[in-house]
Amino acid sequence: MSPLLQGIVTVIIGVGGCVGYFFLSNLILDKVIFPPRADNPGRNINRANLVRPWLFLFPAMAALGLYLVYPVVGSFYRSLFNRSGDQFIGFGNYTTMFSDDGFQIAFFNNMLWVLFVPAAATFFGLLVAQLTDRLKWGNIAKSLIFMPMAISFVGASLIWKFVYANNADIGLINAIRDFFGASEPLDVLQVRFWNNFFLMFILVWIQTGFAMVILSAALRGIPEETIEAAIIDGANPFQVFFKIKVPQIMGTIVVVWTTITILVLKVFDIVYTMTGGNFGTDILPSYMMSYMFRDDGRATAVAFVIMIVVLPVMIWNIRQARAEMR
Repeated sequence: MSPLLQGIVTVIIGVGGCVGYFFLSNLILDKVIFPPRADNPGRNINRANLVRPWLFLFPAMAALGLYLVYPVVGSFYRSLFNRSGDQFIGFGNYTTMFSDDGFQIAFFNNMLWVLFVPAAATFFGLLVAQLTDRLKWGNIAKSLIFMPMAISFVGASLIWKFVYANNADIGLINAIRDFFGASEPLDVLQVRFWNNFFLMFILVWIQTGFAMVILSAALRGIPEETIEAAIIDGANPFQVFFKIKVPQIMGTIVVVWTTITILVLKVFDIVYTMTGGNFGTDILPSYMMSYMFRDDGRATAVAFVIMIVVLPVMIWNIRQARAEMR
């Protein structure tokens, strides 16, 4: 079957299946489960109306249960077994993992990513949003800054691999060092600890455009009256920005911050493409990948730890989003 025909058939089956499900489920509910009663017709109608919303929710709940809840429970259960999956060892994988130097390095690096990337991306996004709104060609600048969002993480990593190349003819950093008289080229991806920041900057470069778009919309939503009043009272541009504008969009800043934080906790492509987790750059997803095909129990234990780390940030993000909607 050709891809075009396969897509058409999939759409027809999907849409037709949804329509058929809702039609038949409502028909069975009204005619079979709660048929009209001659003595009290309103009673069964009310009962059917109580059940009807669950008919609409059931497909989504079933999909979430199958593709979200079941894998989480299954992963945790699998993490309680040995690498072969034939011997129950309880929390043995977790105790071994937490005592492993590689896991400790990966966890520490992940915390560095969480502290640096969201802060830097949000700061640069807010700065660019403020500055470009004052320029006539601001929309062009925003388009250029947002462009990295259209590039995959792997593609962005390959671009920056040329920037970081330990060759003065290709690598920008080594070209600058050569201009100032450095004797030998430097592979910045092998400089331990600092190489993590070189990798983080790739994600900052990508996510600054996302932060800029959201924060620019928030800045434009600030009432002009408050800004004009501050200027009349003698506030300079810095005071207007930090004491008038920023407090009014703090909710949006927090949402952008937490959204990028969730992305950071799940990032894998950049580290795997640039260093493969070598030279002290391992993070939890790449550490998990290193055990994926040789110790499934340890890998699922790491996956569960990642989920536990992400969960509080997701809950906070959801609460902030609900607070913004009120």
